[in-house]
Amino acid sequence: MYKQCPVPEGNDGFCYLHTNGDLIFQRFGPEEDSDLVRRIWPIDLKSRGHAWVLCIEALAMGAKRARVMELAEKWGISDSDAPEFAKRAHLSLSRDGNQWCAGFNHFQNVLKSQGGFGATALEAFAELAREGLLEKELWYSNVRYR
Repeated sequence: MYKQCPVPEGNDGFCYLHTNGDLIFQRFGPEEDSDLVRRIWPIDLKSRGHAWVLCIEALAMGAKRARVMELAEKWGISDSDAPEFAKRAHLSLSRDGNQWCAGFNHFQNVLKSQGGFGATALEAFAELAREGLLEKELWYSNVRYR
């Protein structure tokens, strides 16, 4: 049984995460439940926030890394864009040596706060998502980034 994110007004189609890790784009929406679909994201091609959310959650849920990185490059998801996304999503983002560190706004340090690390900001956000961001669905609705 899959979980679908809220459908935005400017919906341009849907991206499915298949159980084999493939990310599949289709113009039409889901018709019924499928055991082969892990998650469905509605796509608004004008929303940077939706692009970030899809890439973060798909990577966190085990989508094939090469496909996520291909979409990230196509949509301009980059380390230079990440601080703006973090600000709008009410998350923290900083460098720690050669790694990015992502956390919630109340992040203090790795001993006291939940955080995610990665070679890229996207990977750090995805690691944070593995640790519980996906369980806090309210953060998704707060992202306003076009």
